[in-house]
Amino acid sequence: MKRESCRVEYKSKLSDGLEKEVVAFLNSKEGGIIYIGIDDNGNSLLLDNLDELQLKIKDRLKNNIASSIMGLFDVLIERVNKNDVIKIIVASGNEKPYYIKKRGMSSKGCFIRLGSASEPMNSKMIEEMFAKRVRDSISKIESPREDLTFEQLKIYYGARGLNLNSHFAKSLELLTKDKMFNYVAYLMADENNISIKVAKYRGFDRVDLIESNEYGYCSLIKSTKSVLDKFEVENTTFTKITPKERIQTYLWDRVALREAIINAIIHNDYSNEIPPKFEIFEDRVEITSAGTLPIGISKDDFFEGISHPKNKEIMRLFKDLELVEQLGSGVPRIIKAYKRDSFKFMDNFTRVTFYKGGQIGGQIGGQIGGQINLTDRQNDILNLIKQNPKISRKKISEILDINQSAVSKHLESLKDKNRLVRVGGTRGYWEVLNG
Repeated sequence: MKRESCRVEYKSKLSDGLEKEVVAFLNSKEGGIIYIGIDDNGNSLLLDNLDELQLKIKDRLKNNIASSIMGLFDVLIERVNKNDVIKIIVASGNEKPYYIKKRGMSSKGCFIRLGSASEPMNSKMIEEMFAKRVRDSISKIESPREDLTFEQLKIYYGARGLNLNSHFAKSLELLTKDKMFNYVAYLMADENNISIKVAKYRGFDRVDLIESNEYGYCSLIKSTKSVLDKFEVENTTFTKITPKERIQTYLWDRVALREAIINAIIHNDYSNEIPPKFEIFEDRVEITSAGTLPIGISKDDFFEGISHPKNKEIMRLFKDLELVEQLGSGVPRIIKAYKRDSFKFMDNFTRVTFYKGGQIGGQIGGQIGGQINLTDRQNDILNLIKQNPKISRKKISEILDINQSAVSKHLESLKDKNRLVRVGGTRGYWEVLNG
């Protein structure tokens, strides 16, 4: 294990000082990681009731710190030296200074990370930080319309076993301080004016446009899934089967491509109503999003995975729906497959370019009969079937808003991948198999 530093803190057990450490990382430009169950020497300890402890920590951080930090932290269980410990990932926030609620925005409630210690902030630091607080956050911008509906969002939450109650707009931070729908709500609503474009060109420039698709005017979640589905189709696979293994070759690295798409959508600057853009050329794919590196974050910080979410509310929603695994994981996954110069930072935009074949050749090999990756849409279908094994193709089509022929193709693919079997014919039920 690494030693304690400006970004890493060890605690042998959960204590009253947790909120202080989290606040200090929130107010720092790089964020940080707190481990519960590791002593000062880096040795892991045995913890009891980890699931209960995990929930307790989430509840404390949600309720004891202001401003809201939903979407700015993850609480995970990680294996360290044969013991499971709690890992808390904290991102740097935009609404500084953060503080412990019961102590207020004062030197007793505001802390910042200096070296390996969390130190109280003086009045001058608090005032300066408050003056720089981001005021054009889309959570503070009022929605262009208030007659919003959220049936699509409710369907996606329901597919994950998460039901939205009558207070969901408040709990998901879709309201301004005046209790009006904010711009995050507008992006997540069933109808809006935001459309994500996927363009395809013949050749190596933008002269000969052969295909233009728009995924939008609907919930950003639905648009994202549509873009991911489109690239699953475009990322052509070639399969070679040898006596011992199956080798699949992709045009672009699947993990890196998915992370780049998700990152562009989550971290896009929507305050100017400019959505991200995806372009496919004969030799490459280009992903362009509005916005550039946050103030105080260097390129080295960025590539190391230091998380500074532009839109923490969107990040939180994407995490709820398991479109994002954990904070800060996206960029390191991308540069495992592609070099840093795949990223281009402009004055007002960020572009990621992946050339065909990539740095690692885009090959995935596995033992015959081994685990096969599923698309997001196939995972959605499996989740619906787990909730209702007798669900019909028509009902799946209605819930996911895709046509029945596409549902049938996904079901056949899941059967081919040994993840699904039909029991009892047309009046029977589906059985999900472990992959």
